[in-house]
Amino acid sequence: MTELDGAGGRRGLMKALLGTGFVASITSFLYPAVRFMMPPDEGESAVNEVRAAGVDDIRADSGLLFKFGNRPGILVRTAGGELRAFSAVCTHLNCTVQYADDSHRIWCACHNGIFDLNGRVVSGPPPDPLEEYAVNIRGEDVMVSRKG
Repeated sequence: MTELDGAGGRRGLMKALLGTGFVASITSFLYPAVRFMMPPDEGESAVNEVRAAGVDDIRADSGLLFKFGNRPGILVRTAGGELRAFSAVCTHLNCTVQYADDSHRIWCACHNGIFDLNGRVVSGPPPDPLEEYAVNIRGEDVMVSRKG
């Protein structure tokens, strides 16, 4: 065995170790990012009706987020006092929408999607309207349920 063969063997071993370390480092950075971007598999909750709020909990011309199963919902009281409820999941990239007091619209902050108070798309990238829920008053409770 010559001195050159020994150095080449060590050099190859060092390249393999450094290459393996580099691949492991890149994987350790990318794996959490990819897992973050992929939502977990959750079964849809079997909830058909929930108490969204008390009748006095929401004032005119405002919105309130509530939990509908494992997804958010939004309850809106129009300036005229009418109650409307929708899924609070934007139809573009599943961000949570909110009520914008200044424009009297439902707004998605992720990509500036805007919905009117009937859940229809006014502007921005959302391709579809928000899913609308039925609203019923039972005593002092505002009950929200799936339509149909």
